Amino acid sequence: MHHLQRRHRQHRCLLGPKRLGRLSGRSMLDRKLRHRGYRFPLPVWQFQTPGLNLAGHCDPASGGCVSISNDIKACHSQGIKVFLSLGGASGSYTLVSTEDAQQVADYLWNNFLGGSSSSRPLGDAVLDGIDFDIEGGTTQYWDELAQMLSDYSQEGQKVYLSAAPQCPYPDAWMGKALATGLFDYVWVQFYNNPPCQYYSSNAVNLLSSWNQWTSNVTATKFFVGLLASPDIAGSGYMPPDALIFEVLPSIVYSNKYGGIMLWSRYYDLLSGYSSIIRHVNLVSLPGNTSAIKASV
Repeated sequence: MHHLQRRHRQHRCLLGPKRLGRLSGRSMLDRKLRHRGYRFPLPVWQFQTPGLNLAGHCDPASGGCVSISNDIKACHSQGIKVFLSLGGASGSYTLVSTEDAQQVADYLWNNFLGGSSSSRPLGDAVLDGIDFDIEGGTTQYWDELAQMLSDYSQEGQKVYLSAAPQCPYPDAWMGKALATGLFDYVWVQFYNNPPCQYYSSNAVNLLSSWNQWTSNVTATKFFVGLLASPDIAGSGYMPPDALIFEVLPSIVYSNKYGGIMLWSRYYDLLSGYSSIIRHVNLVSLPGNTSAIKASV
């Protein structure tokens, strides 16, 4: 998942901004595969173009990210949806008003989605949707931004919406936005939160949290967000065997189950986590299903 930052996780690729509606001054593309204003005391609001952080893959400022358009099209040719992710765990970002949210929605539509602009940072490829990874700033106006982006689906191209909330329910930053029922995919981060993660070799809290999320939030599919390696800073790593035998048998039968989201693809390549769980046969487990639907 890449993050777009405002200078101010179906298979999927996530590209990302961070720094959304800002009054002046400043304004990420982390990748997840699946089925991954600033406020100043000024009297006049002024929209600032979001900044794009592609994690060193290319330089947006020099126009060096236009070539990523070919990669996006390659994903599309394989049926993989590609999203642009807003926010992230680092940096400072927020929306300051309804007008700000509308400006951001318009900018995203014209520069990354189905609209048109003379300066599309990722070239002429059309992304499939926007991912909300809001982990700071304010709780305000994200619901309005979601509605505005969803309204663009009436232009003839579906704008998918996804979100990556922390597992404590409701999410501290996106609770109001998720309550709109507009989100297609929700990849819940079941890590770095002991009350609802795999803890002390026990998945009870995680499963309880999963049930809470899927019972209270309206979305097309939910994903179990996990760490791809124990080497990642933080807590909540669940070994593949624990996922396969302690968690999946309890959730794969739900029509709300979409798959597994791993943070991050880099660590997944090192650990081989997705390769271990991709083709697991659960025929011998409770429920006698032929294979798990989890994929990354």
